[in-house]
Amino acid sequence: MIASNIRGRGATTNAAGRFEQFDTVPYDDGWDLEEDLHPLRTDVRDEIVRSLVTYNRSPDLPFDRSINPYRGCEHGCVYCFARPTHAYLGLSPGLDFETRLIARPNAADTLRKELSAKGYKVAPIALGTNTDPYQPIEKTRLITRDCLAVLQEFNHPIGIVTKGTLIERDLDILAPMARKGLVRVGISLTTLDADLSRRMEPRAPSPQRRLAMIRRLTQAGVPVRVMTSPVVPGLSDHELEQLLEAGKEAGADAASWIMLRLPREVSALWQDWLQENEPKRAEKIMSKLREMHGGRDYDPRWGHRMRGEGEYAELIGKRFKLAVKRLGLETKTSKLRCDLFERPTQVGDQLSLL
Repeated sequence: MIASNIRGRGATTNAAGRFEQFDTVPYDDGWDLEEDLHPLRTDVRDEIVRSLVTYNRSPDLPFDRSINPYRGCEHGCVYCFARPTHAYLGLSPGLDFETRLIARPNAADTLRKELSAKGYKVAPIALGTNTDPYQPIEKTRLITRDCLAVLQEFNHPIGIVTKGTLIERDLDILAPMARKGLVRVGISLTTLDADLSRRMEPRAPSPQRRLAMIRRLTQAGVPVRVMTSPVVPGLSDHELEQLLEAGKEAGADAASWIMLRLPREVSALWQDWLQENEPKRAEKIMSKLREMHGGRDYDPRWGHRMRGEGEYAELIGKRFKLAVKRLGLETKTSKLRCDLFERPTQVGDQLSLL
């Protein structure tokens, strides 16, 4: 059973990261005394950053740069591929990832400096690639909103991925940017089963609430892609068409999918979760995943890691294509505009005589 002090969290363990020499485990001291376990609360610490824009050369991604206002994510999605990044901080990819968060209070100022640099060449920035920019702490920290204000000031194109309803708060920024062709949003919709969602994504909005987000964003003129990610074989894969239909009905104009990924520590965390939540399906789910990755839990090769390969992976791909065609959802959307980018005049700048 899940310990009472970690109810409402995704991970069931807090094993040390791969760089740590020692691990800490619960130990029965032999005393027949019931211990009072206090609720596991969220701790947020600040990190002052020197740079915010991160660049990548992955052929699997449609963007080459991203920004993340936070490290760790309180939504607690047990399957999150970003969990292993917490190991670089000396923290656990397990419960630490969703309870010991890092905020970057100077993110907006740093972003403004980077975009103002003479050598900067504009291209769409992805927001929310590693951790959700609209997780609960954004309500009080406002770091994501401050970054959006900077991007609007520069007319900079941006793509946002989120599950968080706080994005609706920022429609006063997003709607005007959308009218200029500067923003697209991706809403992750994993399942329509509220109970399954609550167990896999304990602090993320419910599926129906996410569909309401799509409606509100699209009604405000912000284009939205419904992201059926991750597809979990033997658990949520049967919902693929229903998810796409629900997204389309809510107003999404595009769709995408990614198979469940289990890099590094995520595999053990996921298997612990399966034994706790879906023990009868655990063997089948892992068997399907290994079938797609040459017998391994996960294969990180480019061109392979997002979808896997083999008969089952091909079947999911075909089902997705047929549903997208039937529903009129696009997989390739119009490019965000880069021609409007302009560095605003800064204090001390020499003004043009023309």
